Amino acid sequence: MGRYDREVTDPLSPGPAPATRPAPVPAAPPWATPIVLTGSRVRMEPLEPSHLAGLAEAGRDPATWTWMHAPLTDEASMRSWVEEALRNRDAGAEVPFATVDAATGRVLGSTRYMSIAPAHRRLEIGWTWLAPAAHGTGANTEAKLLMLEHAFEQLGAMRVEFKTDARNERSRAALAGIGATFEGVFHRHQLMGSGRVRDSAWFAVVDEDWPTVRQRLRGRLSGQAGGAVRRGGP
Repeated sequence: MGRYDREVTDPLSPGPAPATRPAPVPAAPPWATPIVLTGSRVRMEPLEPSHLAGLAEAGRDPATWTWMHAPLTDEASMRSWVEEALRNRDAGAEVPFATVDAATGRVLGSTRYMSIAPAHRRLEIGWTWLAPAAHGTGANTEAKLLMLEHAFEQLGAMRVEFKTDARNERSRAALAGIGATFEGVFHRHQLMGSGRVRDSAWFAVVDEDWPTVRQRLRGRLSGQAGGAVRRGGP
C-alpha cells in the first residue's frame, strides 16, 4: 500500500491504530522555480521573450479567449502579456510556461504556477490556454500531469488549486473528471475585460488524492489522440 492509499475497515470493529504521517513543514523560498518539464507530447518550457512569436501565432483564433480575461489576438497585446508574466516571475510570484509540441517544437499555448505560498505548500495552476488546434490531442492533459507531478512529487505540495469561469462547463467537467474536488463558487469574483462580472468555480487536488488523480490523468492521456498538432484546426 502506497503512502497515500487508504484502507477501508469496519468503523465499529477495533483495529490497528492509523499510521501517523509526518507533520508538514513550510517550504523554504524560493520554492517553485522555472524548470523544463518534458513529456511525450508536450514540453513545458519556462516562458521567455523568445516564445513571443509562437504565442502570438497560437493565440490568433478569438475562440481561444472565450473564457479568458481579454483576447490576446495580436502581437502587441501578447507582448504586454508576456512582459507582465515575466515581471511576476522575477518577483517570485509566478512560474509561467510556454506549452510546446514535443514533436515539432511549435508553441501551442501557455500555463503557469501562480498564487505560490511556500509557507503553506500551496500553489495554483492557472492562466491556461491552448490554440484550438491542440484541443483533443492530449496536450492539455499531459501538461496538467507534468505540472501536478512536479508539484506533488518534487516540490512536496500539499494542495494545488484551479479556478475557472463558473459558466465554463467544459473546464469544470474536465477538472471533476480527473478527480479534482469542487469546492464552491466565488460569486462576483472577477471583472472581465468586456465588463462582464465573472463568478469563479474553485477546484483543488490535495496530496492525499494525488495518486487517484495521477491514475485518471494517465488513463485519459492513453485514450487521447497523440502525435503532432495539426495546423488546420481541431
